[in-house]
Amino acid sequence: MVREQIIRRGVKDADVLEAMESIPRHAFVPHTELAWAYDDGPLPIGYGQTISQPYIVALMTELLALEPGARVLEIGTGSGYQAAVLARLATEVHTLEYIPDLAHRAEEILTSLGINTVFVHEGDGSAGFPEYAPYDGILVTAASPAVPVPLVEQLAEGGRLVIPVGGRDRQVLEVHHRVGGKIIEEQNIPVMFVPLRGRYGWK
Repeated sequence: MVREQIIRRGVKDADVLEAMESIPRHAFVPHTELAWAYDDGPLPIGYGQTISQPYIVALMTELLALEPGARVLEIGTGSGYQAAVLARLATEVHTLEYIPDLAHRAEEILTSLGINTVFVHEGDGSAGFPEYAPYDGILVTAASPAVPVPLVEQLAEGGRLVIPVGGRDRQVLEVHHRVGGKIIEEQNIPVMFVPLRGRYGWK
């Protein structure tokens, strides 16, 4: 998976590649989807949600450009797979899930794998999680019609926000980098994510 789907497409960060190799994706996939756990695509996990394509997980993680000791906020826990990958690179990961059953399931999987630096919270992730702000990296795994202002406000100096922005059916992956108190925006590749729910997402 790492060699054929991720390295081949240009992800080069050695720490990200090691993280992708170390996390068993099949542990986060429903039993009905196990045969496709390492395929090149997203998979359904229930409630209309998906576990992201491995390449997209690796790419978004690389775009965060995390430094040692980083505190990260993830919006959209889903299966918990992305949070597990982030935990290999960050000291502390806070992840918010809108759907309680998914939050509970992800927490159980993370615990079973001995990953104890990910803290799963239930709630409206579109508003961020100010209790532990600022964050060195914020990663959003759902599509937003615009960049939520609270997420930008909770970004630390030097931090990066990676988020898919656009319509319900198609978005562009954006990186917002706080430098010298200003936000520098970059656009990456076209993507397709499930809609971000909440006050600053899709109604």
